[in-house]
Amino acid sequence: MSSRELVVLGTASQAPTRYRNQNGYLLRWDAEGLLFDPGEGTQRQMLLAGVSAREIDRVCLTHFHGDHCLGVPGVVQRLSLDRVPHVVEAHYPASGAEFFRRLRYATSFHEVAELREVPVERDGPVATGAFGTLEARRLDHRVDAFGYRLVEPDGRRMLPEALTRLGVSGPDVGVLQREGVLEHRGRWVELAEVSVPRPGQRFAFVMDTRLCDAVYALADGVDLLVIESTFLDEDAGLAAEYGHLTAAQAARVARECGVRRLVLTHFSARYADPRAFHDEAAGIFDGDVVVAEDLARVPVPPREHAGVPG
Repeated sequence: MSSRELVVLGTASQAPTRYRNQNGYLLRWDAEGLLFDPGEGTQRQMLLAGVSAREIDRVCLTHFHGDHCLGVPGVVQRLSLDRVPHVVEAHYPASGAEFFRRLRYATSFHEVAELREVPVERDGPVATGAFGTLEARRLDHRVDAFGYRLVEPDGRRMLPEALTRLGVSGPDVGVLQREGVLEHRGRWVELAEVSVPRPGQRFAFVMDTRLCDAVYALADGVDLLVIESTFLDEDAGLAAEYGHLTAAQAARVARECGVRRLVLTHFSARYADPRAFHDEAAGIFDGDVVVAEDLARVPVPPREHAGVPG
């Protein structure tokens, strides 16, 4: 199993269907688990997908429409029921703090898990850690909304053959990685001699919004873009009226921003055949297009090294 993957818990928009639950997405990013927009029924979808509450390190809400947050009470209570031992941080638009309080304490329960609220007030970083930096940008919807972007720092990939040739091994490898240079066998070994650049990976999550500068900023150069495509382009007028995107608009964003894998989701129930979303997007974006399905797992594309996939 990939250590970096998206577990899709729900893909419907305002109303669930027989085959699509309301929103819910868990990003597994090495040791970090980020739960985005848990809509109604998320706790059951987690069970069906094999996702444990103990995997959740962060809950990230884009906005306070029901299909993006009505699963919060069940998830919060499950954290305590399962006695999740670590602190879970919750990010959400600060203007909706009262909504979050009501969701968090919707009913009586024995709260033993620690949930730390970290409201989002403006564009910029909202969290940092071993996973990288989690950023937020304000979107253009009918209510206050933010999209999220996860950025891993650039690094370097060590070349075993070069290390062997120079006789560098064991703890000396760690010293070289930390210090950038190592005195070894009467000479100085530089990190560039035994490694190649390893661009950090990037992920973006864009929900309910019209096209705006923030959409492009979030999507810029990401390996995996999860983005709403509530409507098809034939209904672009409705999309603009209600603050949403079409599959064609999402595809243009992916093309212009150099996205590697495009995941379309948040589909209106007015469309019976999801293949139409794929066809519309694939006609514009020649990268990998995924039409999200409930309970599917979408790997983050393998990282690239110095411009060469691997």
